[in-house]
Amino acid sequence: MAELKTTDSSLEMGMHTEQLSGRTQQVFFSSEEGDNYTYPWADQVDFDKSTEIDAEGLEAKEVNLKIRDAMGQGYGTITVLNPAAKHSLGVGILSRLNLRFEGSLGYFGCGLVDGPNIVVTGRVGWSCAENMMAGTILIEKNAGSTFGAAIRGGDLVCKGDVGSRTGIDQKGGTIIVGGRTGAFSGFMMQRGRMVILGDAGKNLGDSMYDGTIYVGGAIEDLGVDAVEGEMTPLDAQWLTQKLGQYGLEAPNGVEKMTKIVSGKQLWNYDNLEPSEKKLVL
Repeated sequence: MAELKTTDSSLEMGMHTEQLSGRTQQVFFSSEEGDNYTYPWADQVDFDKSTEIDAEGLEAKEVNLKIRDAMGQGYGTITVLNPAAKHSLGVGILSRLNLRFEGSLGYFGCGLVDGPNIVVTGRVGWSCAENMMAGTILIEKNAGSTFGAAIRGGDLVCKGDVGSRTGIDQKGGTIIVGGRTGAFSGFMMQRGRMVILGDAGKNLGDSMYDGTIYVGGAIEDLGVDAVEGEMTPLDAQWLTQKLGQYGLEAPNGVEKMTKIVSGKQLWNYDNLEPSEKKLVL
C-alpha cells in the first residue's frame, strides 16, 4: 500500500489551507453563498461608473468622506487628484472598486482595506496598507518604513525602495518590493510571502515564525532563526507569474533569488519549567 504524503512543498512557500479559528472570531461569510464574498453593508459599485475628487484644500477626513459618498452613489472607479501627501487617505474601504491617487500619500495610507484595487502614482509614507485584508495596492515610486505591517491578504506592491521593518508581523498575503528594503524586514513574520528584488538590510526575517522571503539582491545579514532555504521549481513558477502581473523582473532571474524561511527553533515557547513560567508570568 502506498504511504500517504504528510508534507507538501507548498508549505515551504508559506502556503497553508487550514482555517484559523478563535473564540472571538466573527463569521461574516458562508461557503454556501458561492461567489458572493462581500460584506452585507458594503456599497455596491459599478466599475464602469467613474468620477474624480479634487483633494486640494481639503482635510484628510473630508477627502475620505467624499470617497465614501462616491462609493455610496455606485462609483466603482474613483480618481483622487492632488492628495498632497495627506495622512490616512483611503482607509477602511471594504468594497471592490478601482481607486487611484494621482500623487503621493502621507502616513497610514490605505490601511484596513478589504477588497479595493488601489494605485498610488507617487510615494507613500510610513505604515502604508497596515492590516490590509484583500485586494491589490500598487505604489509607483518609494515607500516609508513599516510598509505592509500586519498585512493579512492581497498583493501589496512598491516598485521603488522601501524603509525598514517591511512586513513586520505579516500574517498573510504577498508583499513585493521592486528595489531595496531596510533593516528588520519580515520581523516576526507569521505567514505569507515577501519578494525583495533589490538588496535587504540587517536582520532580515528576524524571529520569523513561518512564511517565505525571496531576495534578488544582497542580504546584509539574517535575523534570529531565519535561514536560507532551497529554491524549487514551484518557487520559480510562482515568482515568474506573480512578478509578471506587475511588470517586474528579478535582476538575475528568479532561479537565482535567495529564499529565506524560518529555522523553527523558536517555536517551542511553552517548553519551560514551571519555575521559569512563574517568573515570566
